[in-house]
Amino acid sequence: MAVTMDQVKELRERTGAGILDCKNILNQTNGDIDEAIKVLREKGLASAAKKADRTATDGRIEVYIHSGNRMAALVEVSCETDFVAKTDDFKKLAYDLAMHIAAARPTYLNREDVPAAELEREREILREQNAGSNKPANIIEKIVEGRIEKFYGEVVLLDQEFVKDPSVKIKDMIKEAIAKLGENIVVRRFTRYEIGG
Repeated sequence: MAVTMDQVKELRERTGAGILDCKNILNQTNGDIDEAIKVLREKGLASAAKKADRTATDGRIEVYIHSGNRMAALVEVSCETDFVAKTDDFKKLAYDLAMHIAAARPTYLNREDVPAAELEREREILREQNAGSNKPANIIEKIVEGRIEKFYGEVVLLDQEFVKDPSVKIKDMIKEAIAKLGENIVVRRFTRYEIGG
């Protein structure tokens, strides 16, 4: 099946991929745009992993102030060049991250930032909650570790579900932006303010 320029244009608009990539993937998927998007996404996420080691020294600080001025968030998001930092896609990512931080109240940026003492305290609480159940110790440990994963999803920014689309985790949203923009993107730090909080 011959791929039309309209199909290439549609795929390019939906993914931001290059024209030649769009044409090649559409030929590979026999013109199936949904399948082409899936292939491009997998290819992009694989290339995003390769970019993770590159230095991100440019970027922007984004602010989100909730209506009523009672809550705000600041986030520093870095990329490799000022060219990417000025794109609408990068600005939208930074804004969405700031809005998410204001709404979801993360405490830590990544898992490594969670103090070991806090994790151990959380594990102890979970073990005590399950002590009365007549379950074997290895099952209780599996339950505890499952709950620790949930704990990470509550307090760690990169492990949280995006407030506007809970099917996407923040770390995956960043990986998709890396794949689309072609540069390493790193959240450096954030802070959140709330009146009385």
